[in-house]
Amino acid sequence: MSKSLTVVVTGVSSGIGRAAAETLVRRGCHVFGTVRNLATAKPIPGVVLIEMDVRDDVSVERAMQAVIAQAQRIDVLVNSAGVSLLGSTEETSPAEAQSLFDTNVFGVLRTIRAVLPHMRAQRSGRIVNVSSVLGFLPAPYMGVYSASKHALEGLSETLDHEVRGFGVRVVLVQPSYTKTSLDVNAPQAVAKLPAYDVERDTVFRVIQQSLRNAPGPDGVAATIADAALGAWKMRRTPKGEASLLSKLRRFMPFGLVDASLRKTFGLAR
Repeated sequence: MSKSLTVVVTGVSSGIGRAAAETLVRRGCHVFGTVRNLATAKPIPGVVLIEMDVRDDVSVERAMQAVIAQAQRIDVLVNSAGVSLLGSTEETSPAEAQSLFDTNVFGVLRTIRAVLPHMRAQRSGRIVNVSSVLGFLPAPYMGVYSASKHALEGLSETLDHEVRGFGVRVVLVQPSYTKTSLDVNAPQAVAKLPAYDVERDTVFRVIQQSLRNAPGPDGVAATIADAALGAWKMRRTPKGEASLLSKLRRFMPFGLVDASLRKTFGLAR
């Protein structure tokens, strides 16, 4: 792949975003990575770091204009920036939900709106949105995070229909448990209701154990690079658990999926 292919990856300070940026550099792309604070960001060899906060309209517009000024085009946008939240739905305040959606959904909308005029003008482009298996599966005590990924999936599918006439396509990448600081250090809803203590603690222990046994972000990064540079395919699930869960959700009856999830999380039927 030619160096002339310009890729913007959001949220490259750590985790999946950083691994994706590194992988895309190795595949010969001209990579720009966004970070919230340039002063504290760790350099990534071959990646031009751009300061940007996906929660701020002006910041997003300014960052994308800076990329255009340097590269004259944007061929691929990888929306990797995201946040998580643990807690029952009842324990989660509207303010906490709004904060999460501001990054996971509205942040993606902001970057898409900033990039699409350039992609439409050049009649080509690829937008890769990093979702999750929770974009098509529920997870107890991760309701708002799951809702944000369900929303991202609906947005992405619709957008692909709207922009393909301009030579632009949209792809979803749907990883499962990945060992990153985002997941290991996921914040919890501030309110705690005693009624949920036993089940909540059980689910949290399962999640932490799964993260300890999870692979690092390199496999997801490779899938992102394939989604960005390879033949278009609406959904791409990394090999392993994510791919298996995708097949189970597609082909298993709802009752079996429901029972399997409750068993996995240690919940009574």
